[in-house]
Amino acid sequence: MDSWEWNKIAGAVLGVLLFVLAIHFIAEAITKTPLPKKAGYAVDVAEDSEAQTTAIPAAAEPLPDFAAVLPSADVTHGKDLATRCQQCHDDTKAGPNKIGPSLWGLVDRPRATAPGYSYSSAMSANHDPWTYDKLFTYLRAPNTDTPGTKMSYAGLRSPQDRIDLLAYLRTLAETPAPIPAATK
Repeated sequence: MDSWEWNKIAGAVLGVLLFVLAIHFIAEAITKTPLPKKAGYAVDVAEDSEAQTTAIPAAAEPLPDFAAVLPSADVTHGKDLATRCQQCHDDTKAGPNKIGPSLWGLVDRPRATAPGYSYSSAMSANHDPWTYDKLFTYLRAPNTDTPGTKMSYAGLRSPQDRIDLLAYLRTLAETPAPIPAATK
């Protein structure tokens, strides 16, 4: 083969590469989608599995006086926070169970008793009612509070976020659960 043949081969390879690059740039320009202005939901994720096991126990945090904080809680903010829950839970009356059980009537409902939902053995071991203090503690770190639960959500670290979410969850019932009496 002489140098003319090698030049034709090299030119053909370079031509194909330039053609592929041009198609790539054109396709990116045509199909580029803008990023959303607001994130759909934010998921709190533990940095690593060791961080979850060495986390401060949820019970170490003092419980708020629900008689004082629930009436002034921001239910709208709680509803916004609940959009994170709606990936796995339905919050409508007679709504279906999804990956997790329905949240309708959750406050004061005995644990692991939503009809038609198969709970983990860790959750089924306790049928105490979901009181405000138990939900407050559980929502901080579900896997720390109930090791072995199916709920993989990392939890809400902010006490005010949990209070607002509890105020919203309270509204998910025909007759909202009573606010507990003031603690002294």
